[in-house]
Amino acid sequence: MRRLAVVLSLALTLHLNAAELGLFEGHGDIGGPKRSGSVQVTPDGDAYTVAGGGTNMWFAEDAFHFVWKKVSGDVTLAADITLENSGGDPHRKACLLIRQSLDADSSYADAALHADGLTSLQYRAAKGERTYEIQSGVTGPKRLRIEKRGRYVSMSITGKDGELVPAGGSFRLDLAEPFYVGLGVCAHNNDALEKAVFSRVELTSGGAPAGGKPRLISTLETVPLASKDRRVVWTTGDLIEAPNWTPDGASLVFNSKGRLHRIAAAGGLPQPIDTGFATRCNNDHGISPDGTTLVISDQSQADRKSRIYTLPIAGGTPKLITEAAPSYWHGWSPDGRTLAYCAERNGEFDIYTIPAEGGAETRLTSAKGLDDGPDYTADGVWIYFNSDRSGTMQVWRMHADGSGQEQVTRDEFNNWFPHPSPDGKWLVFLSYDKEVKGHPENKDVTLRVMPLGGGETEVLAKLFGGQGTINVPSWSPDSKRLAFVSYQLIP
Repeated sequence: MRRLAVVLSLALTLHLNAAELGLFEGHGDIGGPKRSGSVQVTPDGDAYTVAGGGTNMWFAEDAFHFVWKKVSGDVTLAADITLENSGGDPHRKACLLIRQSLDADSSYADAALHADGLTSLQYRAAKGERTYEIQSGVTGPKRLRIEKRGRYVSMSITGKDGELVPAGGSFRLDLAEPFYVGLGVCAHNNDALEKAVFSRVELTSGGAPAGGKPRLISTLETVPLASKDRRVVWTTGDLIEAPNWTPDGASLVFNSKGRLHRIAAAGGLPQPIDTGFATRCNNDHGISPDGTTLVISDQSQADRKSRIYTLPIAGGTPKLITEAAPSYWHGWSPDGRTLAYCAERNGEFDIYTIPAEGGAETRLTSAKGLDDGPDYTADGVWIYFNSDRSGTMQVWRMHADGSGQEQVTRDEFNNWFPHPSPDGKWLVFLSYDKEVKGHPENKDVTLRVMPLGGGETEVLAKLFGGQGTINVPSWSPDSKRLAFVSYQLIP
């Protein structure tokens, strides 16, 4: 009876106030807050003052006041947002929402501005599931925009110049049409009623004009294994790839435009690393276990074939390790003595090892097909890699000397770049749909994690990415977080 009463209330609200709601069609409480919310619209329709109660918009259900319109297709909603009242719960929030239904446990996405300045893209991927978020690195922007393009939802925020810029990060949200878009306020306290003013509200529907070339956005992100709530470290219009975590946990190293760069893991501006003559570095690079040395795969020689080099962590002149090419680094043994890599020799891509100081290479795999992405376990006993020798790309493992090769995953995906965690408990890898060949860029991919000791595979993140997302080891040294790169193509 309670749900029926809520539905009847929403229907009555729509009938009485549709003509007075400007861009929207109806409003009402979601999830039965103790105190009823409301909306007031200025005569010119430029500003909406929304009052909302409710305990939270999180976990598996929500309670808030919602001002909405039904739409289909691609949609964007933008507004300047001001939370009234200097008191109240610091987690009270004003949101721009895209929502499947008016049920409290509906799938949804929102661009949420919290009273303490936290700005995040929150989402519940399916009805009744828990909520996750992508936290922006910017606190308290004046204006927000939520965007749905195809299967992906993203957020933009005002930059220093006052213009809207991508906040970084996006996620897949499959919605049946029509769905709801609108404004929401949650008090984060069921005994309270809080207000927010949404001004200069803009609601647009439809895709981008045909013929325009999309603009690439790269976002360096981290995700904790425990919460799976993503955090934006840095967003750029340049192509960036393949983050490594420094052993002290303070910095991340990535490649862009043939160079390596370092950025604080907490965020900031990246700084270039001097790699001398090596100015065509690809996304196969890493850091020695003791943190003193970088390893790179570079294509600066005349034949433009990748070779492996090492150099000091602070930068300097690279030292050639592999004479033969192409060679692509992927793993460093935990004792620091050996490098593991993928190399093409006589038309076959296999896995090799070589002393970290240089010397003769040792071939570890010889099966027909592609063997790639080798990375060591923390105890140095196993090398995990990906191979298509069974028909699709799956995760395999072998002893460090190449013996005992065995298949680890057997599922409907193509699985690439397995990376064991430093604590020896987890394995992360990148999964493409079964019809995708190779590891191309700009695809729907999933970051998945499984216990090394056996157990269920879990989803860390669903994103737009692929090549460049996690080609190389990207665990934090405490094994609690993973760094990766996601991408967007913006009209």
